[in-house]
Amino acid sequence: MRTMLRVTMPAEGGNRAVKDGTMGEVMEGVIAKLKPEATYFVVNNGMRSAMFFFDLKDASDIPAIAEPLFVHLDAQVEFQPAMNAEDLKKGLAAAVSAM
Repeated sequence: MRTMLRVTMPAEGGNRAVKDGTMGEVMEGVIAKLKPEATYFVVNNGMRSAMFFFDLKDASDIPAIAEPLFVHLDAQVEFQPAMNAEDLKKGLAAAVSAM
């Protein structure tokens, strides 16, 4: 299932990770593991954030994805199902035919 992973890092944990080099290592590891179709780095509510759009093959993969982010970055992690335009079109067609 296409999923958005949002990672939000508080200033203290993010500052430490930038200074000691952990930030780059962890982000490279996440990208290597997820092979996302898109990745964005933003400021969200004044905090460093990253969004990864990827295929979550099994819910049991969540701990292996999230734990390095919790442990090394003190991050908040959110997983959310996501659709692209093609998915939305298909879903709307199914919704209309179900009415």
